[in-house]
Amino acid sequence: MRFALMTEPQEGLTYEALLEMAQEAEAAGFEAFFRSDHWLSLEGVEERAATDAWTTMAGLARETRSIRLGTLVSPITFRLPIAIAKVAATVDQMSGGRVELGLGAGWSEGEHERFGIPFPPIAERFDRLAEVIQIVRGLWTEPRFSFSGLHYQVRDAACEPKPLQQPHPPIIVGGYGRPRTLALAARYASELNLDTPEPEACSAIFPRLDDACRIVGRDHRDIVRSVMIPWPAGSPDAQIARIAAYAAVGVERIYLNVGTGPAERGTITAFAREVLPTFQEDEPRTSWSSRPDRRRPNGGQTRG
Repeated sequence: MRFALMTEPQEGLTYEALLEMAQEAEAAGFEAFFRSDHWLSLEGVEERAATDAWTTMAGLARETRSIRLGTLVSPITFRLPIAIAKVAATVDQMSGGRVELGLGAGWSEGEHERFGIPFPPIAERFDRLAEVIQIVRGLWTEPRFSFSGLHYQVRDAACEPKPLQQPHPPIIVGGYGRPRTLALAARYASELNLDTPEPEACSAIFPRLDDACRIVGRDHRDIVRSVMIPWPAGSPDAQIARIAAYAAVGVERIYLNVGTGPAERGTITAFAREVLPTFQEDEPRTSWSSRPDRRRPNGGQTRG
């Protein structure tokens, strides 16, 4: 089992607090540190500061050393495909090849209305998501890239610098396991993330992901299966039992959502000390994002 710390900075979390948690998670042995991508409090407290996701990721890229960094998820409604490709590639370079890109269709209608962001019907948003993923991957991997879709057109476009990770940073598709999400993940994603499912739900959804992979001719083992769940409560034994239940149904990575941070300092470190060793004794299948040949070209050296 692999562990990522998930945060919700749109509820007033400052960059300094975000950095403190990221550095504690890195020192404690978490594989990755993720944040949501929203520009407004989702709890309706509008005076709360809501920092920009990719601006803060760039800061963390320079103030951490080994922990992977990502968004879960960036709505494709917020940015044009080139803006997504460019910012993620830039932060990947800045971090030495540690970025992961979560993409979603967008869901908070009120947030879009407040800022004048178009919010098409759900079917169109999924169509756009499929096109955006194709464009981002093409811009990352091709010297020149063209694409003609229903919603986006790109003509002979270059995107430099390219990401440091090869062939490109992992792309995560997140949601609740609906058929369209599974189809997108099977065709384009490096990882499928399920939002707060019970283990029983995972055991029903993952076979449907396997079916979606067969339809497109992809090996289902290429896709990491992950879940985001609330920060676990209770004793270490209770926390271990809850995580073990997810491992038993095929979950390979868990995002522990700590919101704006734990109530007590040292909680992240204590969890890592008391819970992580139970699962780190296992040797899980090597994932797409952790394979050495996928993370950096030229034997791990950065491009000069």
